[in-house]
Amino acid sequence: MKFATYTAHGQTLTGIVVGDTIIDTGVPGTMIDLIRNWDTLKPALEEKAAAGGGIPLSTVKLEAPVQRPGKTFAIGLNYADHIEESKMATPERQVWFSKAQTSINGPFDPIKIATGTMTADYEVELVAIIGKGGKHISADEAAHAIFGYCVGNDVTERMWQHAGPQWSLGKSFDTHAPIGPWIVTADEVGDPHDLGLRCLVNGEQRQSSNTKHLVFNIWQQVEHLSVGMTLEPGDVLFTGTPGGVGAAMDPRQFLKPGDVVRCEVEGLGHIEGVMVAEG
Repeated sequence: MKFATYTAHGQTLTGIVVGDTIIDTGVPGTMIDLIRNWDTLKPALEEKAAAGGGIPLSTVKLEAPVQRPGKTFAIGLNYADHIEESKMATPERQVWFSKAQTSINGPFDPIKIATGTMTADYEVELVAIIGKGGKHISADEAAHAIFGYCVGNDVTERMWQHAGPQWSLGKSFDTHAPIGPWIVTADEVGDPHDLGLRCLVNGEQRQSSNTKHLVFNIWQQVEHLSVGMTLEPGDVLFTGTPGGVGAAMDPRQFLKPGDVVRCEVEGLGHIEGVMVAEG
């Protein structure tokens, strides 16, 4: 099943995406509430999806599927080709950073280039959305902790990222975590470790790879994070980006106002944002 957060007639709701239509789930609250109560809600929502109806997707505004996640984490240096182009060693341990709640952005919303900055970059990623979650989750059990997957763009302000040893500030600018266009449930995706993904800027392909090339796979990621913190429903995990980022090109190609960035993951759809100057 595919679940989206959408706005129609001034109301923001959760919906089931079926073909080119969207059906109101009728579930009170946000996507996090739906995920938290998934086991109870699943039979009724499957019946709704089978019954059809709904309204055209073209008549609604798709929002970030999870608008205010409790935690948003992203792993760095997790594809061999990206490690090589970054001129860094393959990490022995997973390298994680957080992205602020205010960086979350809708799948087709503008992406802001902050005033006084000029090194905004793109990073297409498969994003995992935590379901049951928990703590001390083994890699063998990690698949059961995930609700579903969507497309993400780990937009990065490179100058700020490398201004110090911690990356989070350069990764957390407003609107710099667009996700969507919807969440595809884990049962529909199957194995997330064989999905093509790519990024295009103004129609030019910049990144193209497959999640089978992850250095640390998603199950290992969940195991690692859950050692120290409880993963909760709706938490967002960016699972890594492949080679081809603008900062590694010769000459470097950073994003500028008017650029259109499209990120795709096989079977999950695409997100697309126009770069705009802040303010």
